[in-house]
Amino acid sequence: MLNQVVLVGRLVRDIEVHKTDKNKNITTVTLAIPRSFKNANGEYDTDFIDCILWDSTAVTTGEYCHKGDIIGVKGRLQSRVIEKDKEKKYLTEIVAEKVTFLSSKSKEEE
Repeated sequence: MLNQVVLVGRLVRDIEVHKTDKNKNITTVTLAIPRSFKNANGEYDTDFIDCILWDSTAVTTGEYCHKGDIIGVKGRLQSRVIEKDKEKKYLTEIVAEKVTFLSSKSKEEE
């Protein structure tokens, strides 16, 4: 069986790294990824995908990447259930195993 995802997208906000109760570094980044085809109105839709980064991957990405930068994420899909107010919500997210820094917005502007 195989569970592997590769995404390339633009960061929608600056990264904030937090510590868990077990003192592990974690952050969630959201990638904006335009679709490769046009919708019925002739426009390209964009998907917003959440990715979880742990430990040194979270810290390093937080130090070097900012809103608007393009990154590549290799990881796996993970689903989980959150229960709030007796209502179950199902989440699917990417757990990053590797992050590649592809393009910095500040460098493009220069």
